[in-house]
Amino acid sequence: MTDSIYDRVADRGTSPTAAAGDSLARRWSALEPYATRYGERGQGPLVLMFHGCGGVRDHLPLYAQAAVAEGAEVVVIDSYAARGWSDTFGLAFVCTGLMLHGKERAGDVLAAAWGLTRGEGAKRPLILAGWSHGAWSIMDLMTMPLKDWGEAGIADPTPAPLAKLKALFLAYPYGGPGALSRVRTWVRAAPVLGVVATRDHITGIGDARRLFEAPRAAGADVQLWELDATHSFDEPTGVFPMRFDAAMRDESLTRFAALVRDAAA
Repeated sequence: MTDSIYDRVADRGTSPTAAAGDSLARRWSALEPYATRYGERGQGPLVLMFHGCGGVRDHLPLYAQAAVAEGAEVVVIDSYAARGWSDTFGLAFVCTGLMLHGKERAGDVLAAAWGLTRGEGAKRPLILAGWSHGAWSIMDLMTMPLKDWGEAGIADPTPAPLAKLKALFLAYPYGGPGALSRVRTWVRAAPVLGVVATRDHITGIGDARRLFEAPRAAGADVQLWELDATHSFDEPTGVFPMRFDAAMRDESLTRFAALVRDAAA
């Protein structure tokens, strides 16, 4: 049985991914058992989805189904289960910024892309989608050349898995201190749909807008959708000050589906 990232690194007395000891293969071997697939395997564009700091929530399958309806295969990566963590643990230690910052979890994004785009998969359009912490992790990855040991917490990083990157869906990403897109330009560009909430209590609208200057500076086509909503507006289980908005959630699903459709064209 493959041990979790959490078990392996806890034995060394440090936080998961902090020691940059994982190879891409080893990281993917830990993540793969906790990757939930939707749609027909090997068909259409490949959409990789990364949850927020609260873990995999009920709204993510709705986005997955919207992408499948456009002919995509979707894989939802559970970064917590791979580490032996519960969602409650994530709320206590990741949402509070104590563990697993975006630059570390970026290794999950890269390893998942590496594991799923080899062989015939290398020819398929790739779409990365993230919510909150997941969007932060994707954005941090976009700032990394991926040529040196330890980038994204990986011993053997390479940009090769991102060669077919066609689009990014980034919903209410964290943009405070520690978010690399605040201080770095992206080193690769792909069309971006950024979803930012004007009543977000975690990342204010000014910081959110600032984040998306990094992909623009790299030449990416950035569509920024600003809506009168809170952080996690599309999640029915949100708690105050987050407020679920069904109409905005449905509009977000429609825009996400259009992004997938355009990337597959």
